[in-house]
Amino acid sequence: MCVYDRGLWILEQYGLTAKTSSRGRGVLLYETEEGWVSIREYGGTRKKLEQQYALMEKLRNAGFPRLDRLHRNQEGELISRDREENSYVLRDWCQGRECDTRSVGDIEQAVRRLAEMHKVMRMEAQEEYVRESLIHECARHNAEIRRTRKFILRKQKKNVFEIRLLAAVPRFLEKGEETEEALRHSGYEELREESLKAGTVCHGDYSQHNVLFQGAQTAVTNFWHWNYDMQTADLCHFMRKILEKHNWDLHMGRGMLDTYCRARPLKREELLNLKLRLSYPWKFWKLCNYYESTNKVWISGKNMEKLDQLEKQWNSWLYFLEKAF
Repeated sequence: MCVYDRGLWILEQYGLTAKTSSRGRGVLLYETEEGWVSIREYGGTRKKLEQQYALMEKLRNAGFPRLDRLHRNQEGELISRDREENSYVLRDWCQGRECDTRSVGDIEQAVRRLAEMHKVMRMEAQEEYVRESLIHECARHNAEIRRTRKFILRKQKKNVFEIRLLAAVPRFLEKGEETEEALRHSGYEELREESLKAGTVCHGDYSQHNVLFQGAQTAVTNFWHWNYDMQTADLCHFMRKILEKHNWDLHMGRGMLDTYCRARPLKREELLNLKLRLSYPWKFWKLCNYYESTNKVWISGKNMEKLDQLEKQWNSWLYFLEKAF
C-alpha cells in the first residue's frame, strides 16, 4: 500500500473524502469537506492521547479554537489503524506563518497567548505524565557534561572542536552546578508540589515553530510533549529560544516577561524559578550530549558555530540574569 493510499484508508474511517493531498513534515495532508487535516503515525499510548484530547477540548471550550484538534473516528476512537495494523491519528491542520523571531509584535502575541492558555491548562495530575524534577534533570545533565569532559581528556588525539569544547567546560559546568545548588535551596520542591496539586499543565514544546498567525488569528499546535509541570517551564523555553537569537537582549527579555505577567501575574517564587531555569546552560549541555551520541571522527561545522555563539553570548547571558529580575 503506497503512502497516499494508506492515508485515504485512514480518512475513510472518519467518514472524510480527500479533495487534494500533499505532504508535510512527518505528516500526510488532505483537504476535505471539513477543511485541511493531517494524518500522522502514532506510537504512544491511548491513555495519554485521551488526556491530550481532553486538554485541547478544554482549551477550545475556553475560547481557543485555533488548535490542531484531534479527531475521533466513526467508532469513537482517537487511534485508527491501516491494514498492517500501524497506528495513526488525524487532527486539524492549522495554516499560517510561524511566529517571526525578529518581530516584537509576533513575540509579544505568542507570549500573551501562552499566558492566557496557562490560566486554563489545569487537569488532575497523573503521576506517569509528571515532568522530571528540575533538580534531578540539572543534576543528570551536569553528570553528562562531566562524562563528556572525561571522555575527551582520555583521547590522545583531539580535534579542534574537542579542544575548544574541553576548554569551555569549566565555566559552563560551574554555572550548571551553581544552578543545581540554588534550586535545592530555593523552595523548588514545595513550589513543584503546589503546582502538581493544582494540576498545572505545560505545552512542553512552546516555540516559534508551534505558534502560527493567519490574519488576526493565532494558532497553537503540536501538543505532543504536554506534561504536568510548573508553567514557568513553558515560558523559560520560549524566552530562551528568542533571547538566544537576540544575544540575550535585556529590553526584549523584560518585554516578554511584562507581557506574560500582565495576562498571568507570577508570584515571587515563580519569578525566582524562572530565573533559575534561564540560568542553566541548556544549549551547552545539548552540544555535549549531541557530541557524545554522534560520530566523533567528523565534527559538523554547525557545532563549532554553536560553540562560538555560546562563548560570544556568555557575558550578555550573565548580564541578563543579573538585571532582568
